[in-house]
Amino acid sequence: MLSGPPVTTTVSADQLLERFLSASPRQRRTLIPQLQQRCLELRPLIPEQLDRLDATADDWAPGTLVQLLLSQRDSLVDSFWQRHPEGWLAVSSAQGLDYAPLQRALIDQAFEEADRLTSEHLRQLAGADAVKRGYVYYSEVPPIAAADLESLDRLWVVYSQGRFGFSVQLRLLRSLSGRWDQLWPRLGWKQAGVWTRYPGSFTWSLEAPEGHLPLVNQLRGVRLMDALLSHPALQRRVSA
Repeated sequence: MLSGPPVTTTVSADQLLERFLSASPRQRRTLIPQLQQRCLELRPLIPEQLDRLDATADDWAPGTLVQLLLSQRDSLVDSFWQRHPEGWLAVSSAQGLDYAPLQRALIDQAFEEADRLTSEHLRQLAGADAVKRGYVYYSEVPPIAAADLESLDRLWVVYSQGRFGFSVQLRLLRSLSGRWDQLWPRLGWKQAGVWTRYPGSFTWSLEAPEGHLPLVNQLRGVRLMDALLSHPALQRRVSA
């Protein structure tokens, strides 16, 4: 727990940024309102900070700074997109998929759009048959390239303050000793024994339960979700 006088009155904008970047995840979340209050001071400093940070990692602090930088419409925004036309986070695809629209949706916190794009990408990664039928079979998940699942997961983690992503869901499942029946209500996918109705009853904001997004169609049972969270790419990310 942070203590002392309010940050807004005790540190400079530079110091606030450094404090945010070096803090623990829990402390960072307490600082986000301070960042928002001092947005006008902080935004001109963010591009230089981003240049120093690792765009190949999955730390969510830089993603939060990107969202703060792009929260206004001015020359800073134009400069950012000129320099990072695909988005700040470096992601790759072994199958040549373009993840730039997904990254833009997540930056904008347009989570319902981002969820639809993620489902579309999973079908593309699963193959032509999955695209044609409109959903993925669990047996089509193991061959999916690790680079692509890592990219999808990192995008969700980085632009959700670490709240969303497949790896977040896997950590929660492990914390529940693999109890799927306990995971569904924890994610907010099932309430009082009833599956949450899509899309109106889901929460498309950071106010959602941890791990709430992205969604996986549970109408086909646990097998698809189990295959996804059992993929070596996600197992490595959670074990790292």
